[in-house]
Amino acid sequence: MELVNPGLGLIFWMVVAFGLLLFILGRFVWPPVLRSLREREQSIELALHEADKAREEMKQLVFNNEQLMRQAEEERDALIRDARRVRESLIEEAKKQATEEANRIVENARERIHFEKMEAITELKNQIANLSIDIAEKVIQQELSQPEKQQEFVRRSLGEMNLN
Repeated sequence: MELVNPGLGLIFWMVVAFGLLLFILGRFVWPPVLRSLREREQSIELALHEADKAREEMKQLVFNNEQLMRQAEEERDALIRDARRVRESLIEEAKKQATEEANRIVENARERIHFEKMEAITELKNQIANLSIDIAEKVIQQELSQPEKQQEFVRRSLGEMNLN
C-alpha cells in the first residue's frame, strides 16, 4: 500500500529524480530539439514565403500570358483587316482593269465597224459609179448609134459649153 500512500522518502527521491531528469533534458535534449524546431519553423516559413513568391510569379505570368494573347489577337485581327482591305482593293482594281479592257475592246470594235462600214460604203459607191458609167455608156451608144443623133448631140454639147 505504499504506492497509494507514499512515504516522505519516496516523494523526496521522486522529486530528485524528476529534477535530475529535468536538468538532463534541459541541458542536453531541449536545446537541440528547440533548435531543430526553430530550424523547422524557419524552413516552413521560408517555404511559405517561396510559395507566396511562386504564386505571385504565376499570377504575373498568367497576366503576361493574357496580355500576350490579347496582343496576338489584336495583331491577328489587324492582319485579317489588312488582308481584307488588300483583297478588296485587288478586286476593285481587277474590276477597274476589266472595265477598262472591255471599254477598249468595245471602242476597237466600234472603230473596226466604222471603218468596215466606210469601206463598204466606198465600195458600194464605186460599184454604183461603175454601174452608172456602164449604163451611161450603153445609153450613149444606143443614142449615138445613128449619125443624125450624133450630130445633134455634138451641137447640143457645143451649145451648152458656150453658155458655161
